[in-house]
Amino acid sequence: MGSSITTITQTLDDILGGGTSVVSVAPVNLAAPGRAVPLEVRVSAPATGSDLPIVLFSHGNGQSLDSYAPLTSFWASRGFVVIQPTHLDSRRIGITFDDPRFPDIWLQRIADLKRILDQLDTIEAALPGLAGRMNRRSVAAAGHSWGGHTVQSLLGARIIEPDGHLTEDNFTDQRVKAGILLATTGTGGDELHPFAKENFPFMNPSFAELSTPTLVVAGDRDQSRMSSRGPDWFTDAYTLSPGATDLLTLFGAEHALGGIPGYEVAETTDESPERVAVLQRLTTAYLRSALLPTNDNWPAARSAFNATTNPIGRIDSK
Repeated sequence: MGSSITTITQTLDDILGGGTSVVSVAPVNLAAPGRAVPLEVRVSAPATGSDLPIVLFSHGNGQSLDSYAPLTSFWASRGFVVIQPTHLDSRRIGITFDDPRFPDIWLQRIADLKRILDQLDTIEAALPGLAGRMNRRSVAAAGHSWGGHTVQSLLGARIIEPDGHLTEDNFTDQRVKAGILLATTGTGGDELHPFAKENFPFMNPSFAELSTPTLVVAGDRDQSRMSSRGPDWFTDAYTLSPGATDLLTLFGAEHALGGIPGYEVAETTDESPERVAVLQRLTTAYLRSALLPTNDNWPAARSAFNATTNPIGRIDSK
């Protein structure tokens, strides 16, 4: 297995080409009137290059702008400006389930991403040497776990009310051209555990309206404590939406997908630097092809990955 992973990683590197040095600045403060605490973001970008696509990254529950370096730093080294907010559920802020501000955090998470897009001038000015190098017409959003739920709202997913109707709120953002949903929760209903129903009543999405091009990533050993469903719960966005055209299933992966929040954080119960290395490269290939019309990295990477002997996963497309 080890040799096959090394081989596919090298093959994907041949497709993508090499990386470059990354510069990063944090915290960058953005205007957020009425927010419980100031909105802080990290901005990372390649040291060289122009016309750089933008990736917004929404972290999972409890994390922060300092998390997910294995993924976000790699993207920046391969030509993307990556912007990471610290959402209000971050452990460093300390808003707990019984805090009266908690029920609205899911809405504030969505607002955080929109605020970033509204304040790209501030972000560009905060990182020395970034001025004039961002391609503001090429924006993707990616998120892990709760971050995936946040991102899918910008991609078109809606929330189903208890009476079965869609909520009037529609958070679709036309500025976001592509998405990546990493270990993102699926549909709600009776399969949700009581804790999820009580604390995350918004965890009842409709994916039928998600039409933005999207890659879904799931682990086949990701058993959530939020639902009685098995690992297939995390594939619902692919199964039920018209926009999610590709599904990457990683064999043996649990919720951290091998360690994308960080290799030594408590959430990483399935540490696998090799799995993360493959995920880094496949997501980079997807982002490039989704945001750069003439780029063929994704079809080439997808074909190479699916042709691997002793694979660590598979890619389905529709």
